[in-house]
Amino acid sequence: MATLKRANFANTEEGIRIENELALMMLDVSLSTQASYSSNSSLYADNSMSFVQKHMAYLECHPKVNADHYLANLRLMTKIR
Repeated sequence: MATLKRANFANTEEGIRIENELALMMLDVSLSTQASYSSNSSLYADNSMSFVQKHMAYLECHPKVNADHYLANLRLMTKIR
């Protein structure tokens, strides 16, 4: 089964907008936006994948996900209470 991807998602107008919103989320101290471990050391030398990289990769690999709804849910899930 072939994997569907959004072709060059990061270079599209929507991708740039989403990446900017994720970067703003990282700056918000009321949200938990820690880096994640990645076992792919050839792509991430320190085995650390930033919050933005992680969620951009997810959206690229899941083209049917509505990016605006994803961000709204992500804000709710990362909110520090």
